[in-house]
Order: sequence, then C-alpha cells, then structure tokens
Amino acid sequence: MAVGLAITSETSAGNNGKITLYVVLSCMMAGMGGVIFGYDIGISGGVTSMEPFLKKFFHKVYLKMKAADGKVSNYCVFDSQLLTSFTSSLYVAGLVTSFLASYITKAFGRKPSIVAGGAAFLAGTALGASAFNVYMLIFGRLLLGVGVGFANQAVPLYLSEMALPKLRGAINNGFQLSIGIGALSANLINYGTEKIKGGWGWRMSLAMAAVPASILTLGALFLPETPNSLIQHSHQKAKLTLQRIRGTQDVQAELDDLIRASSPSETLYKQQQFKTILSKKKYRPQLVMAIAIPFFQQVTGINVIAFYAPSLFRTIGLGESASLLSAVMTGVVGTGSTFISMLIVDKLGRRTLFIIGGIQMFASQCIVGGIMAFHLKDHGGLSKGYAYMVLVLICIYVAGFGWSWGPLGWLVPSEIFPLEIRSAGQSITVAVSFVFTFAVAQSFLSMLCHFKSGIFFFFGGWVVLMTLFVYFFLPETRYVPLEQMEKVWQEHWFWKRIVGEMSNTSHKGEV
Repeated sequence: MAVGLAITSETSAGNNGKITLYVVLSCMMAGMGGVIFGYDIGISGGVTSMEPFLKKFFHKVYLKMKAADGKVSNYCVFDSQLLTSFTSSLYVAGLVTSFLASYITKAFGRKPSIVAGGAAFLAGTALGASAFNVYMLIFGRLLLGVGVGFANQAVPLYLSEMALPKLRGAINNGFQLSIGIGALSANLINYGTEKIKGGWGWRMSLAMAAVPASILTLGALFLPETPNSLIQHSHQKAKLTLQRIRGTQDVQAELDDLIRASSPSETLYKQQQFKTILSKKKYRPQLVMAIAIPFFQQVTGINVIAFYAPSLFRTIGLGESASLLSAVMTGVVGTGSTFISMLIVDKLGRRTLFIIGGIQMFASQCIVGGIMAFHLKDHGGLSKGYAYMVLVLICIYVAGFGWSWGPLGWLVPSEIFPLEIRSAGQSITVAVSFVFTFAVAQSFLSMLCHFKSGIFFFFGGWVVLMTLFVYFFLPETRYVPLEQMEKVWQEHWFWKRIVGEMSNTSHKGEV
C-alpha cells in the first residue's frame, strides 16, 4: 500500500525563474518576524530563572528555590501557576489575534499584517522592560502575543508565496531558522545580563527585543506584496511583481496559474472562509493537517525546552550561570540543525525528514527519562557526569526537532491550502499552535512536579503517534507548485476517497 506520493513534474512555469537578490532580501526582512517570536521564546525561560527577577515578581518561587530545609522536591521548585502565566499569556493573545490577522491578510495583503505585528511587539517590549509589578509584566506579554499572532499568520504565507516551487522548502524553512536565531540570541543575552550587578539585567534582556521588532516594523514598510495577494486586486501589478521576483519576463504561465487559482478566492472574498473550510469535503485533508501538524509540533515537548531549559537544568543540579550557558548550547544546536534542514528539505522531501526526526526525538527523550528516573531523586541533583549526559541528549533531541518538526511544522501548512482559503487556513494553523503552546507552557511545571521523570515518556509517546501519522497520511509536497497542490490529495491512497480521485494521472509517482 502506498502511503505517500510525490508529484515530481517540474514543468510548471513557477520553475522558469531564478533566485533573485530581490527575493532573498525580501524574505530575510520578512523572516525577522520569526526572530521576534524566537527571541520571546528564549528570553522568557532565561529571565524566569534569574534570582532578581523571581525575587521581584514571583517571591514564593524564589523562596522555594532558596529553601535550605530540603522539603521541596527538585521537580516542584518552579511549580507556580503565576509564573507559568507569565510565559503562557502571550499565546492567549496570539490565539485571538491570529483570526483578526486572517481578515487583514486576506483583505489588505501580507505586508500590513507584518507591519502590525512588529508595531505591537515594540509596544509590548516597552511595557515589559519597564514593568514594576507582575500585572504590568503580563500585560506587556499580551501585547507581545498580538505581535506574534500577526507575524506568525503572515510571514510563513509571505515566504511560501515569494519562493520558486523548487526552493519553497528551503525559503520557508528560513522562518524556523529565524526563530532559532532569535532564541539563540535571547539565550546569549540572558547569559550576559545575568552577570550584571544591581539585579536589573532582566530588564536589559526584555528590552533588547526592541531591536528585531524595530527592524521588522521599519523594514516591512519597504517589502513588496506577494503576487498571490496582488492578483486579487490587479493582474498587471501581480505580473510586474512576478517579473521582478523571478528575474525573467517570461511569467505568463505562472500568472495564468495565479489567475485561475484566484477565481474561487474572489468568489469567497466576501463570504465566510472559515465556514467554507470547515464544511466542504474537498478541503478536509488540508483542515486535518492544519490541526494535526501544529498540535503534534507542540506535544513533542519542544517548547518545554525552549521556555524552561534554564529551569530544567537547575532542576537537575546545575547552577544559575551554568543553566543559562546550557540553554545557549541547545540554541546553537537548534539553529544549526534548522540550517541543515534548509539545505536538504527540497532534496530529501518533507516526509523523510519528519520520520527521521521523530525517531531521533523519541530515542533521546526515552533515555533522558530513564536517567532521571534512576538517578534524580526528590532531593539532591544529578552527578556532574549524568547532568552533562542529559544535556547532550537534550541537544540530540533539539537537533531532531530542528531539522524536522520545527521548520516543517510551519512549511507544510503554509503550502497546502489553495489561495481562496489560504489566509483562513494559516490562521487555523497558528490558532491551534497557540492553543497547545499555551496548554503545554501553562501545565509543564505542574506536570514535572507530579509526573517527575515520566514527563519525558509522556512526550515520547506523542512523538511515536505523530511519526505514524506522517507515514500514513501526509503526502509528499516538494516540487509541487502551490496552484497545483490539490493533486497530491487526489492521488493519495487515503485522501482520494474523500476528495475524489484525479482523472489525469500523468503526474503520479509513489514514494
């Protein structure tokens, strides 16, 4: 039984163009939306392990961490709903914003959403860095969530629509690379600001988010709109943009594809796109992927590492500075592996990387869980040897995510939707991601306290399920132009039963 297929034809006009400096610079600028998201992910975990920050805003956690009576379990030191609310509040705002961003992205284009995201993130940065109580701190996080909601909705679409089909995987993976760069930068800044005397280093950590946010906000003003968005308003503008970003005058075939794809989009322009995507069977495969992929991406447990790596490393017995340095190491590994993914995703394909990454993550999580089960008790840390072994295994886990579920979790949903529902589909993807990011962020420290080492086996079980899901239900999408993506569902062993089988099978190919 074939469980996936690939349309390998490269005769589409979308492949006539070449890589242009214009596209590279535009995508690099748009990718700053990933940097602000990654910076926020990385910075929150670091500042919540800094003693001056905990002492000022989360005094009960600070007292538990400093307790000398040995009554507090290693696994429960950081268990605080208020502390997790600081981390997870961003995703509540991002969830709500993603639906507003869908309307703006559809009606006005990808560019205005990117500008709005950068501006909101700037406002949240200013509020958080100047906070004098926990409520001001969390309100700042909510504004950051608004910024991230806009950016995460618009940037992956922007990258997919600007790219040549044969390079779409590499260019879209730049979003996850940007997230990794942002998180790594945050970890490095946390490591440096922790050493500032006077206890205000955490303010510097939060304030530095203004740098990528400013670049995004100002730079986005000069970005070109995507041809896919322009085609809904002006065929001539779309053609001129295509010629510029493809580096050739011969774009008529690709323009015709866009015009055909935009016809249903214009019909749905004033209708309820969300109702359409939820009710019509022909969109059922895309809807399932828009829900399943971001859900599985979050239950890998990756954001446990991203948000709470310093706290986790302190749990196993490392000091404050060593914990922050260890988080830097995981950031380097994550960024490097995502860069590798950019180089190989359009050669090996999406399915192969998903499956290999899943196996790698499962194995490393199980070994970490075993070490902690046998060697980390409620009191006292791991021996130095086991602590560094856990660090190495977590780096292996992060690498597996970095070249598979990290970038592909954004790439695949952004490329599978037809133009008429693409904005709504991306909003569903972002919303599901935020829902389960919030759930994991809000519950992890409590789960660590109650499950102890079993938490790693819990996430490992989900990795097994999602790897099997990819093997059976996700078709290969490399080299497939966005405007022809419906063919992969019509030729898939399972989905063709729902959407109907193609009459023209000239592009079929099994993997």
